[in-house]
Amino acid sequence: MLKDVSPENILFLDIETVPAYPAYTDLPEADRKLWDKKAAQLVKDHETAADIYGRAGIYAEFGKIICISTGLVVSKAEERFFRIKSFFGIDEKILLADFAEMLTRFEKRKDVNLCAHNGKEFDFPYIARRMLVNDIRIPDILDVSGKKPWEVRFLDTMELWKFGDNKHYTSLNLLTHIFGIPSPKDDIDGSQVAECYYLQNDLNRIATYCEKDTLAVAQLFMRYKGLPQIAPENVERVNG
Repeated sequence: MLKDVSPENILFLDIETVPAYPAYTDLPEADRKLWDKKAAQLVKDHETAADIYGRAGIYAEFGKIICISTGLVVSKAEERFFRIKSFFGIDEKILLADFAEMLTRFEKRKDVNLCAHNGKEFDFPYIARRMLVNDIRIPDILDVSGKKPWEVRFLDTMELWKFGDNKHYTSLNLLTHIFGIPSPKDDIDGSQVAECYYLQNDLNRIATYCEKDTLAVAQLFMRYKGLPQIAPENVERVNG
């Protein structure tokens, strides 16, 4: 039951991904052939595999993670604070290794959960798959193979909103709007991340966007629990 889950025992997170190569024309031949085969299932009307290559980043086999932003709720003197830390860079293996190290420490705490919006279908499996590709041991909390449903420590703010309606998809942006939570999409959105990464080389801007999404997920969860939102002045960014 959600009432038994403490916000202080949740690691909130969001990831940003991009296609593995800047453009379709940059794909090595073997990768291009595999993308062409995948794209054949996705194209509509007169689209080509090249036309939709910008969507390759949503598939762990053809994309890579460039940022993971995490957040923890901390209670101090009857106030709640939100501490954000981001792992980002051009070397996916390094950022994933650093994140895995942090996650291994976090999972040693009692009754912990991971929480993301659409995390069960995107963020959590994407991270685990990219860890395998990069030869990084998957932390136990992410390794759900063989676990019983009640042993999986995943929370998903989109799934929680469904109330059993499996056909229903609701974006984080829409939910933040109807709950009066500041929009995380006030600068860029997901469709602009690859351009910001490959053409503008602005990882800091991407990390800031990712952090806003992470905070929005936490604020949404607080509303689900009937708790006050975390005050803007109580949001702290952790470096190093």
